[in-house]
Amino acid sequence: MMTPEVVMNLGQDALMMTMMLAGPLLLAALGVGLLIGIFQAATQIQEMTLSFIPKLGALVVALLIGGPWMIRTLVEFTTRLFNDIPMLVG
Repeated sequence: MMTPEVVMNLGQDALMMTMMLAGPLLLAALGVGLLIGIFQAATQIQEMTLSFIPKLGALVVALLIGGPWMIRTLVEFTTRLFNDIPMLVG
């Protein structure tokens, strides 16, 4: 049955899943952006587009490394949600 507690748990699980899947990509982009920012500050190169390609490359590498885990985790979560539908409806 769909009680407020069940709805809150589903929402919490969905937010946790979002953080787990977005976290590695965001951390990779943050790390590369920080390194490029330090490099720009040290060399006084103030080009705004300089960090775009390295960040894109870091995201591609992070997706290649973590992509299978991300897909597997998302499929398991979705399968669990679909299997729980009869219990949630009543």
